[in-house]
This record gives sequence, structure tokens and C-alpha cells, in this order.
Amino acid sequence: MADQEQRTDGTADVGLAVEHLSPQERAALGKEARARAPRSSQAEFSPATSRPDPVDLLERQARSRVPELVPIRYGRMLVSPFAFFRGAALVMASDLAPTPRSGLQAQICGDAHLSNFGVFASPERTLMFDVNDFDETLPGPWEWDVKRLAASVVIAARDREFTAKEARTAAIEVGTSYRREMNRLAGLTNLDVWYSRIDVAELLAELEAQAGSTRSKADKRMASRTSKILTKARTHDSMQALDKLTHVVDGQRRIISDPPLVVPTEELFPQFESDALLESLHRLLRSYRRTLQTDRRHLIEQFELLEMARKVVGVGSVGTRAWILLLVGRDNDDPLFLQAKEAEASVLEEFVGKSGYADHGERVVAGQHLMQAASDIFLGWQQAEGVDGVTRDYYLRQLRDWKGSFAIEGAIPPGLVRYAGTCAQALARSHARSGDRIAIATYLGTGTTFDQAIAEFAETYADQNQRDYEALQQAVASGRVKAETGL
Repeated sequence: MADQEQRTDGTADVGLAVEHLSPQERAALGKEARARAPRSSQAEFSPATSRPDPVDLLERQARSRVPELVPIRYGRMLVSPFAFFRGAALVMASDLAPTPRSGLQAQICGDAHLSNFGVFASPERTLMFDVNDFDETLPGPWEWDVKRLAASVVIAARDREFTAKEARTAAIEVGTSYRREMNRLAGLTNLDVWYSRIDVAELLAELEAQAGSTRSKADKRMASRTSKILTKARTHDSMQALDKLTHVVDGQRRIISDPPLVVPTEELFPQFESDALLESLHRLLRSYRRTLQTDRRHLIEQFELLEMARKVVGVGSVGTRAWILLLVGRDNDDPLFLQAKEAEASVLEEFVGKSGYADHGERVVAGQHLMQAASDIFLGWQQAEGVDGVTRDYYLRQLRDWKGSFAIEGAIPPGLVRYAGTCAQALARSHARSGDRIAIATYLGTGTTFDQAIAEFAETYADQNQRDYEALQQAVASGRVKAETGL
């Protein structure tokens, strides 16, 4: 039976034909994948003599970014090897390209490190845990996401000065949790997979029950810390952003200027009259609204745009153009903050092929919808021409909507193991929504071969990341690149 065909971007074009395989045929694909790339081969990483200089790759990315912000990016990457890793998605994509591939594809994150998972609100106002960064998303080898996650676990463990055994235990948990979750999902119906999600209330209940049963200090600490993260996440909304990012001037809410991290548009572009600038912003907002589904378009039309500012965000994203938009609804106590973030070509493109979307903002939005169990109701995209005459792609979403994250800096070994496993479960669910979960599960099997291979890869790549981090340190020390620290 056939009724539609998969596009190269992972979405479906209705009306074209596609073959629907039986579960047995899909399992056979997984067995064939083992021949192409034995599970033990996933451990392999050996940098070639022709490996690109990591600083060269970072400088190449910097060419399209805001020049005065690039030193901030380097400064943030210098904080630690883990911070460097966060900004080095292109470096790792280049390193993953020659490694063994199973040949099985899914919509992948492309930057699945520990800090790109977190807590956020579903449209039904329940807290969920999932992947939460999709700047690099493309269809690609699912194992690349698993390897990036596992490598980030080892690097984080080393930053926390955990023992080698503690780091390896956490890395093995990535492979184990991913494998077990993919096997579980392989046995579910399509709709059950699609509706599957990690409810953090249930996760907290499990941690509290475990702490009560074991009476372990570590278990109690994990439960207590998780409870605090969830409580704090519920306060991270537009009202909290309003108090932190704005003040009242002559009876009007205004975004607080804090250059270079937050700069209102009238300060960035003083050559434009304020009325003309605001009208251009209104045109851009109207263009974005057209990408939302009808009911959400109606909702956002009830908000009035007051002001916009450039805001520096993240580590790897620093230098890309990111904006915050302040809107109000029924009155000044009904705020909505949107974030508009520049979407460039994915770092994966040169290794797995170009996106099927002409607009990279749409690529990000489509990938997020495909991977996340539920997405921001205001997630949309637009193209905008800058004052330099260059047209760029953007995606938009709420700046804060009950958002929370796990702070690596305070992790304890058992906590890192549990968190790494939860991230791996979320990743498996994301991949199962677009990839062939039965083929992937068959490839993984039920033994520990894949888990051990992923841990070995992670340890080897953490060594490489340390060398690359030191290369950036040397580039800054020599004056090759400029870094601004403390921002």
C-alpha cells in the first residue's frame, strides 16, 4: 500500500507514492545495517592527518555573524571544555562525517548535548522534558545525536572532576537508555509513539519514591533538586521577563538597554526615525503571523508590538542575530515576549546534504515539530531584510514559557547518570517519530555492545575536545582571535 513519498527534508508530500514495509521487513533493514556498521564500530574515532583546524572552522562560521559579538562567543567558549563543546557543533559534525554509519536515518537535532535538553510547558500547561534546541536539525544518521550526547556527558563529568569510572558509567547510561527506549517504542503503535512524552511530574514522583525507598542521601538530593528546578521553571514566563528586562519610562514599558548583551533597536539604528522603524517591525510581525495555524494567529493578533531589541543568547549561537520582541495584550500587565533567532544553514549540511527547505527558519520549525512531543504555540518563521540589505531567515517562539534546565555545575555522579539517561530517552522518542524505530531497535538489539561502544567513543572524543579547547586558548593567547570574557 502506498499513498505518499518522503521528501529529502524528512516531511511528506501528500499525493506521491511511498512503500509501506511490514514490521518483519523493517527489522530486516536493521539487521542489514549491522553488516554496514557493526555495533562495536560505533566506538571508532581517529582524527585524520587532514582533519580541519578547529579554530579555522569556528572562524569560518564567524564570517556571517555580527562582528562585534564574535569575541563574546569565543569568550564564552573559553569558560571550560564543556562550554567549548557547546559552541563546537560544526567541529564535531566534521569529525563524525567519516565515522561508521548504520545507514538508518531520522530527523536529528545536530547539537544534542546535555544543555540542549530541558523543561518547558506544553500547550496544555503541563511541564514536559524534551530536546529544546533545533538550530542544526536535519535528516541524518541517528547515531550522531547519540554520540554528541554521550561525549557531552563525559566532558561534563570531567569538568566536575568525577572519576573516570563515574564518567564512563554516565556515558554507558546514554547508550543503555536510548537502546531500551527505542526497543520499547518499536513495540508501540504509530499513534502511541506520536503521543509519547516525558511528563516531569511523573519523573519527580519516581525520584521521590526512589528516595523514600532507598533513603539514600544522593537520591534525596536528586529529588529535591529536581523539585526546585520545576518550581523555578514555572516562574520563567513573560511576567518574569517583563520584570527583568523592562522598566517604565513616561508611563510606557521599555526594554532596558544593557549593551552589548541587550540593545534596543532605536539604539542600534539611530539613523531611522522611531515611527518608521516601528512600522517596519510591524510588517515583519505580520509576515511571521502567516506561518502560524489559524487559532494561534488570531491569538497573537490581539497583542500589540511595543519594542524590539537585539539580545545575545547561548554559547554557540552568539554572533547570530537574535532579537526579543515585547508585546502587550489587554494592558501593560499582559505581556508576551517573543524571540526571533537567525537561522543559518545547519552545520550538518555539507556532510549529509542540503535541507529540502529554502528557508532555514522553516527548516528549524519543521524539524522541531517533527522531533518534539509538543512545541511552543507561537513557533513560526519569517524572512527579513536587514539594514545592510541582506535577507536572512529567522524562526520565532516565546522567549520564556515555563523553561527550566539542569545545571551541570551542581551535578553529582548519580544525578548525572540519571539525567543522561533521561536525555537519551527523550532523544530516542524524538528519533522514533521520524525514523524507522523498528529498524533502529533491531540494529541496537538487546545486548550491551552498542552501549559500550558509545561510551568508548565518548571518552575518545572528550580527549579530542580537550585538545581543541586548548587550541582555542592558544589562538586567543597568540592574538589570532579576540575573546571577550565575563559577558
